[in-house]
Amino acid sequence: MHMTMLGFQTTIASPVTISGTGVHSGVPVSITFNPAEADSGIVFQRQFADGTVSEYRAVSSQVGSTDLCTVLGFSPATSIATVEHVMAALYALGLDNTLIEVNGAEMPIMDGSSAPFIEAIDEVGLIPLAVKRRYIRIIKPVRVEAGASWAEFSPYDGTRFEVEIDFDCPLIGRQSWKGDLSPATFRSELSRARTFGFMRDVERLWAAGLALGSSLENSVVISDDNTVINVEGLRYAKDEFVRHKTLDAVGDLALAGAQFIGCYRSYRGGHKMNAHALKALLSDRSAYEVVEAAAPRSRAGQRELIAVNAPEFAPWSL
Repeated sequence: MHMTMLGFQTTIASPVTISGTGVHSGVPVSITFNPAEADSGIVFQRQFADGTVSEYRAVSSQVGSTDLCTVLGFSPATSIATVEHVMAALYALGLDNTLIEVNGAEMPIMDGSSAPFIEAIDEVGLIPLAVKRRYIRIIKPVRVEAGASWAEFSPYDGTRFEVEIDFDCPLIGRQSWKGDLSPATFRSELSRARTFGFMRDVERLWAAGLALGSSLENSVVISDDNTVINVEGLRYAKDEFVRHKTLDAVGDLALAGAQFIGCYRSYRGGHKMNAHALKALLSDRSAYEVVEAAAPRSRAGQRELIAVNAPEFAPWSL
């Protein structure tokens, strides 16, 4: 079996800006993707009106809250929220290095999916850099559990996601999505899946100062009689819900700081479970190895990857 792998790291070819509304704040926000040097990784930089900035590498050690969305940073005054849809797009497209400038406290929700971020990146394209890309290869299973929910990494010759959800809602019920991740697969099967929620939760969220920017333009909304309120219906017949949960998982696991080779499975998971599983993996040095392509090429099989010295590449610890 072969995996589509670039031998070299990438960055964005030129700056590109995208604007929208924060789903929780309801405030307009703009972000700009900028080119970055090799080994700089994904960096978010929040810019304030007084000229100061707060900066976070998009890595597991910088993850703060995972309630409703994934947040980088531990103080609401400086943190950056709702990074998962952006990170999913970057991971799926193979964009390794970029500085993302944001003039607000969260990413714009756009249409509730990753598709607008992919479109923005496609406008300018990616360019290769003269440094090899490194991967985290899973070499033994790692599992975390919380009540009836669980998530696990296991060895696999490729990058695979197997996500299952189970809602006490007849419209959703038990759904699963399984597949090997590639740019083409993400674009066609996951990228357009939107975030979703229930009308019964709206007043509670508003009272808590959340979901102030949520609307039928950026969320699939389920009514009290278990029907979709959105006039256009679902983008993926019946299972847009699990596809979005898989999209979220891609974005959350992108915070490993490197792409992984292995299979990720979850049952009744979410941002918190994804974060716990990733931290469990990275804290067990015997569960993975860091590898890179043995020689420059556009396609490499697992046996053509060689292990490298992990301490030289441990962005998750920064």
